Amino acid sequence: MSTARVLCVEDQVEHLNALKCMLESAGYEVVSATTGSQGLSMLTTQAFQGVLLEYDLPDATGAAVRAEMKRIRPEVPVLLFTGVGSQMPFLLRFFDSYLRNAEQPEWTFQDMDG
Repeated sequence: MSTARVLCVEDQVEHLNALKCMLESAGYEVVSATTGSQGLSMLTTQAFQGVLLEYDLPDATGAAVRAEMKRIRPEVPVLLFTGVGSQMPFLLRFFDSYLRNAEQPEWTFQDMDG
């Protein structure tokens, strides 16, 4: 069985490092991006089994990045993570899954392993 490869898009380096550490300790290979455009570029040129996407990015919203990701690779699950706010119920219908900041991402990615 090969290791699932996950793209993690988060603009805050300290959060990105924590997510990467948690996912790698759960057995995932993690590739990092700090902007939506960087994440889109990586998704275009590399294979991933899932994307963990911060909603509030400096160059785009998670909804816009997710829409383009689904256009490029519709089969790749995109998981939103952000704080829970008033927009959350509306946003959830556009994402494959979501995480609250306090949750452990490896719990959600377990469903992707097949």
